[in-house]
Amino acid sequence: MIKVKKEGVILEKRDLEFERAGVLNPAIMKDGDSVHIFYRAVSIGNHSTIGYARLDGPLHLAERSDTPIFVPETEYETHGVEDARMTKLEDQYYMTYTGYDGINARGALATTKDFKKFKRHGLIVPPVTYSKFVYWAEKNGMVNENYYRNHKFYYQEADPDKKMMLWDKNVVFFPRRINGKLVFLHRIRPGIQITSVESLTELTREFWKLYFADFHKFIVMDPLYQHESDYIGSGCPPIETPAGWLLIYHGVESTERGLIYSACAALLDLNDPSIEIARLPYALFTPQYVWERRGEVNNVVFPTGTALFGDTLFIYYGAADERIACASIRLSALIQELTSNIQTNATQ
Repeated sequence: MIKVKKEGVILEKRDLEFERAGVLNPAIMKDGDSVHIFYRAVSIGNHSTIGYARLDGPLHLAERSDTPIFVPETEYETHGVEDARMTKLEDQYYMTYTGYDGINARGALATTKDFKKFKRHGLIVPPVTYSKFVYWAEKNGMVNENYYRNHKFYYQEADPDKKMMLWDKNVVFFPRRINGKLVFLHRIRPGIQITSVESLTELTREFWKLYFADFHKFIVMDPLYQHESDYIGSGCPPIETPAGWLLIYHGVESTERGLIYSACAALLDLNDPSIEIARLPYALFTPQYVWERRGEVNNVVFPTGTALFGDTLFIYYGAADERIACASIRLSALIQELTSNIQTNATQ
């Protein structure tokens, strides 16, 4: 098994109104020897904004803002902007995040060139209800029935005024165009899907209707092993390596102790990332220490960003939904371990 070093907690919540309940799930962007952190800050009452901090090197805190840098402004995010990811793409940074309106949680996008001014591009996931998704996707009969087992979540209350939209979260962009297209991963439970477009303007209701008609073609990964048996979700933005796109993602298992979130790793094909070419048959790392096992949500490690220093990959993650921690691993060793699993775990 691959060796992972837990570097420990790097950010804790402070007695400031906007982050009094917790800090977690950070977007990461490395710039020279600095690491910019855009973290989810939660106030009492579960309202989220995005806070900012900067590290000198991979672990040393150099600066931290006392106010959030990105706050709810639109109707689809009235209760929070959550779980950002950051990708440098062409001449700007793409920050994806979850907009939460108190009922629905869906993937949205903002871009920036300076980490100070952000341009919102709105929701970029399907603007449909769960029932419409099921209606479109089940027509060809080729989608795993687990995609339709979420009805208890969507219809948990007999309230006709509570309009539950399809929850599509964990949006992460690839750091370059692939075959001329913008490509991003996203998550409709229980698997990870992929979408590619020449322009974001293509993401219309009609686009998604056609997409769901062939939905099985766009499922990159479904749960495979016990540690990810409930569902998986894209975590950190993909990293380009000669062996393929390295994807650090999260896997969730239901146990007697409740849900356990683990960090996992896979490789996707460089030219066609809809093809999984390798996957670790075990979790990369799991909740181990008290600060990962006890918090707002117990037993959670939730990876959302990485920074590469030499051959050492630093993986930043939310720990127990209350604090931010870091783990490190030799990138070359991880790629070697993954490629040793290509023959048994490749899916086409």
